[in-house]
Amino acid sequence: MSTPLFSAIQLMHIPDGFLNIPISVLCWIVTVIVLYFAVRQAQQAFDERLIPLAGIMAAFIFAGQMLNFPVAGGTSGHLIGATLAFVVLGPWVGLLAMTAVVSLQALIFQDGGLVVMGANILVMGIIPGFVGYGVFQMVKDQSRGVKLGVTAVAAWLSVMLAALTVSLLLGFSGTTSLGVAVPAMLGVHALIGIGEALITVAALSFIMQTRPDLLNNTTPASSGKWIVAGILLALVVVLFSPFASGSPDGLEWVAEQSGFLGTALDAPYQLLPDYTIPGLGETGLSTIVAGIVGALIVAGITIGLGRVLRRSS
Repeated sequence: MSTPLFSAIQLMHIPDGFLNIPISVLCWIVTVIVLYFAVRQAQQAFDERLIPLAGIMAAFIFAGQMLNFPVAGGTSGHLIGATLAFVVLGPWVGLLAMTAVVSLQALIFQDGGLVVMGANILVMGIIPGFVGYGVFQMVKDQSRGVKLGVTAVAAWLSVMLAALTVSLLLGFSGTTSLGVAVPAMLGVHALIGIGEALITVAALSFIMQTRPDLLNNTTPASSGKWIVAGILLALVVVLFSPFASGSPDGLEWVAEQSGFLGTALDAPYQLLPDYTIPGLGETGLSTIVAGIVGALIVAGITIGLGRVLRRSS
């Protein structure tokens, strides 16, 4: 497997070949059922102010996931963002935003497999999102300091539960033994989860300072200037993508150490593989352009989905 500026296997982005067909199908069934209820709940409790916010959040999380940060042992990690999305947008709209991000990454950038896309939505959206949101809800009426502290714990715990789920999926698929996968995945992601916690708290603190109404449901968030500023912030994050760590991420590192990295299958087609633009090669400019394209597309998809929900509600 080649080693481009960004690895084709990123934190929790499971490639085809890591999971067997029965486990992949089971993950799809669970994911589709949860997404069905997410759409129904989002329709019944529709909040129009969340449409632009969801697009901005999806773009920011997409951009943030491109920034691999180094951790001990020659590994790297990046933001999952599910806790942040669920806390700010609520669980149902938050899940739809995370689904848009993970789906776009697989379909356009070949980041994560197609057969296992249901598993990737499960471990990057459903499980970490509901875990983080559930913990946050216990202190939502407490002081700002308490909420930020508990959010940090929630974000870290969401990564650990997602890593444990991936370990179980690998073990049940026969890709590697549970005795190898569980301690290896939890060990490396205990460190990656710290980065997730810091980024989540920093983003939530910024929102609390600049737009606390987004969390309190007190005023509509429809300002055109605010929307433009949010999209620009996501694009600024993309500009730092060429400086991301080139070390293998948590899942890739475990796959290398455990000897099953070679089971990963290539995508059946390539559009913008590994976040590169045809003709620009594996360069920093190529990565930035691909990131900008991805952030704008995922924002547009999420906003479009919100408008569909508005009409259906």
